[in-house]
Amino acid sequence: MTLTQSLLSMGGGVLLLLAGAEGLVRGASALALRIGITPLVVGLTVVAIGTSSPELVVSIQAALAGEGGVALGNVVGSNIANLGLIVGVAAVLTPMTVDRKLVRHDVPIMLVSMAALVVFLLDGTLERWEGGVLLAAAVLYTVDGIRTSRREVREANAKLPPEVTEALVEVEAGFKRHILLVVGGVALLVFGADRLLAGAVVAATQLGVSEAVIGLTLVALGTSLPELATTIVAARRGEAEIALGNAIGSNIFNVFSVLGPAALAAPIASVGIGADVLSIMVGFGLVTLLFLYTGGKTRRWEGAVLLLGYLGYIWWLVQ
Repeated sequence: MTLTQSLLSMGGGVLLLLAGAEGLVRGASALALRIGITPLVVGLTVVAIGTSSPELVVSIQAALAGEGGVALGNVVGSNIANLGLIVGVAAVLTPMTVDRKLVRHDVPIMLVSMAALVVFLLDGTLERWEGGVLLAAAVLYTVDGIRTSRREVREANAKLPPEVTEALVEVEAGFKRHILLVVGGVALLVFGADRLLAGAVVAATQLGVSEAVIGLTLVALGTSLPELATTIVAARRGEAEIALGNAIGSNIFNVFSVLGPAALAAPIASVGIGADVLSIMVGFGLVTLLFLYTGGKTRRWEGAVLLLGYLGYIWWLVQ
């Protein structure tokens, strides 16, 4: 496979991942609504999982293939992109009011998940038992989110992700159609992840860079496209809770529910993912907490700082 072919394979894989995530979100949301799960719970669980499903499938496949640098780079790079690129772009587009619960509850949990990942990688490997701990944390976080949502569902002005709103309209559609969307979405995710991963490994070899760098850049950006699209649309609509919550929630899910199952599938060696990159990830988390904590809303200059920081990080990786 030539470099051009590998890049085309990666591009095709990204398109398949996007299509698969869209099908999974729509189908699973509609099915959940049909069986009586509240729309808000669907938004907090199914939609969050759907937008992060590309990272999950790519990381599991990379772990099973022994490509630890791609698996870890995908998650660490996606977490940095979610804060530097996605929150940065959203804040530059429009100032957003910050939900205090996000600052007091979800952002600290995001920082705890990052700290746990750093500690687990001190010996150079994310072991199966550590993956089990991360997955258990994901279950606890999800259960807590569902309990909270049951209280919030009584609020008439509860805001839902666009995917769930559309699913409400489609909820009366045929059951078989929703099943096909879910099955087709999963199939596209698996095949798209395979194409993206195959292209990434060849591109790393052809370009003379490590698989970790490819995972931190091209793969991370490709799998973060669902979050980027959702966050930008939500920010433009003035739906700050969705825009910020999607990015922060995705980071939590990436560590707990992506690396957890991936490490359970096969131990992940932190090849090429050193303390410097992990420190950058934590640094972006701390800066984001500072910006969200002060002022009660995001400001355009804060978004510009995050965005410039992300561009500087990309330059540092590839130079």
